[in-house]
Amino acid sequence: MGSLQASFLVLFLVLSSPWSVPVGAAAQVSGAGVVGADPVSDGAEGVVLQGAKQPEADEDGTEYFEDDGWLEEENYEEVQIADPFEPLNRIFFNFNDKLYFWLLKPLARTYSFVAPKPVRRCVGNFFYNLKTPIRFTNNLLQGKFVAGGTELTRFVVNTTVGVAGLWDPARNWFDMSASAEDFGQTLGRYGIGEGVYICWPVLGPSNIRDTLGTAGDYFLDPVSHLGFNDEGEEAFALWAEEKVNRTSLRLGDYEDFKNATFDPYRAMRDAYFHQRRAKIRDGE
Repeated sequence: MGSLQASFLVLFLVLSSPWSVPVGAAAQVSGAGVVGADPVSDGAEGVVLQGAKQPEADEDGTEYFEDDGWLEEENYEEVQIADPFEPLNRIFFNFNDKLYFWLLKPLARTYSFVAPKPVRRCVGNFFYNLKTPIRFTNNLLQGKFVAGGTELTRFVVNTTVGVAGLWDPARNWFDMSASAEDFGQTLGRYGIGEGVYICWPVLGPSNIRDTLGTAGDYFLDPVSHLGFNDEGEEAFALWAEEKVNRTSLRLGDYEDFKNATFDPYRAMRDAYFHQRRAKIRDGE
């Protein structure tokens, strides 16, 4: 393995940390793969990070979309969560924790110093728009044809009027909200159970069903198909930029989450389970 490939491997481990996707401010969890988290993320991202999604507002009133803040859910009912691999999951949770504090956080802080916040907001909008095929396809698979049509219309409007998705005139001007469905939710809508809880190293909180969902969404993500050369370095660079940009917009959220709970591992696991179930049930 050449030095360039080795460098990309190290960077992959850094940028895929579960905390590389946005997480909410205080107490709990979700997302199809990472903290989430993403996962937008986002979409397939696990650390993160879906029914009609409401935009957040920047200081100047500009609205933008980000992946789900899956640490924001509260007041969950008591349920049993299958976690037979808890000792191993805790090891991976601690690994991901160190990965965030030692590598990803310093990288994101440096990036946020170089790129002004409005620029990072636009970058986040660009990637959210780019992942329209994931939301569009999964809405159709769940029989949500109106929401699927809205996703397609949003893509056309934001790609043209919004300049490649850097802005969101579809939401701001025409009141068209996104409907952020993923393949894990689609499987859940068809009655497939979540299986056992898994905390993947690097990828973060998940379960059997959402792991399969993340793999399915990978093939719908345009970034996955942007290998401009044999090594696919350009595609990886775009993917890495998305992760760092997303994390830079949520610095401090994971720290708040850890400080607000006695057992961060269990709080994250429980919040992930409940938030994913709420998304599959569309808040019912």
